[in-house]
Amino acid sequence: MPLYRLLLSLAAPLLAVLFALRLLRRAETAEDLRQRLATTDEPPLPGPRLWLHGASNGELAAARGLIDGLLVAHPGLHLTITANTTTGRDMASAWDLPRTTARLAPVDLRAVLHRFLAAHRPAALIVIENELWPNRLSLARAAQIPVIVTSARLSARSAKRWALLPGLARDVLSAITLLSAQDSASADRFTALGLPSPARAAPLALKTTTPPPPVDPEALAPLAAQLSRPDTLLAASTHPGEEEQVLAAFSQARATRPGLRLILAPRHARRGAEVAALIARAGLPFATRSAGDEPGDAAVYLADTMGEMGLWYALSGLCFTGGSLVEKGGHTPWEPVHFGCALLHGPSCFNQAEAFAALDAAGAALPVADATALAAALTRLDPAEQARMAAAASATAKARQPDLAPLLQRIASTANLPRG
Repeated sequence: MPLYRLLLSLAAPLLAVLFALRLLRRAETAEDLRQRLATTDEPPLPGPRLWLHGASNGELAAARGLIDGLLVAHPGLHLTITANTTTGRDMASAWDLPRTTARLAPVDLRAVLHRFLAAHRPAALIVIENELWPNRLSLARAAQIPVIVTSARLSARSAKRWALLPGLARDVLSAITLLSAQDSASADRFTALGLPSPARAAPLALKTTTPPPPVDPEALAPLAAQLSRPDTLLAASTHPGEEEQVLAAFSQARATRPGLRLILAPRHARRGAEVAALIARAGLPFATRSAGDEPGDAAVYLADTMGEMGLWYALSGLCFTGGSLVEKGGHTPWEPVHFGCALLHGPSCFNQAEAFAALDAAGAALPVADATALAAALTRLDPAEQARMAAAASATAKARQPDLAPLLQRIASTANLPRG
């Protein structure tokens, strides 16, 4: 931990430069910076408060059921919800939930954290998934603030990296009061790295409780008139090195399935121009969402905007889960399940290993090893088979819905919350 603090202190000037550049580029505002440095005025509020943190949209969306459950069970409870990104913060703010405050998370500097804890006075810190910042957890422990980590995930690869710093791993994990991993394998890895046995709780994966992303009906109607859902493939949240494979598979499949259309939604919308160049290089006619285009007769619709993933799911009968044909570990399969999509994914699924294993076993998802296998799957799957896979996926999701009541009770007892 001393080495971490030293390195972070040395990096502080670089952080200041990065923040200044974001201000100059208008990527963030002065108010955003004040939130990151915990210099905003926070009015005192009656009753207990919890600090709930998730990295960004996905983590906070996964925690929505937990948040709703806490607010209902404890009518006097206030929540401070933080995210690392402005999009995550803004999403939580747009929920407009009672007794909640959405903020950008404080940077992991001790002076900043002291200000944040003094302003918000949380009865407990709830961490969604893997946001285990050393100073944050250390100061929470020093202030006798329980740290509750839920839906935590630790791959074998990440565990090996943590094992290179055994002292830091022990310091961080010993600050955790209660940890519920996504799966038993992750729980075992946390324990091996130093998580105290009394802190280990039953596994629970919050992302199976994630509500579907919103869909704007006014935007959906004209697009749905131009795309045949059974013949529309969504490549969702793709990464560099993956779009080329998807485009090659799509081109090959269209030779025998000419009505096939592709919605290509890169993980980061800022890569729109880069992905557009790849589509052009593949010789495929395309339209671009950010330019205001409609799909028309174009083979590919480049979905390079933020906040519209629900729309793309609603338009697609097939969904390829990105981050799985490259070594990114795959993204959640549960969002497209809400929309009745047939699922395809590549071999790299370590971030969602248990979920994909369950879906594959139920015949609800189809693993493909490479672009050639993806092309063969797209050629073979007909509307009837897609509908069968979608139904199997929905049944699998329903069977895996976790019961949040035990976790809510553990949070209440750990944080010593008054009963509602």
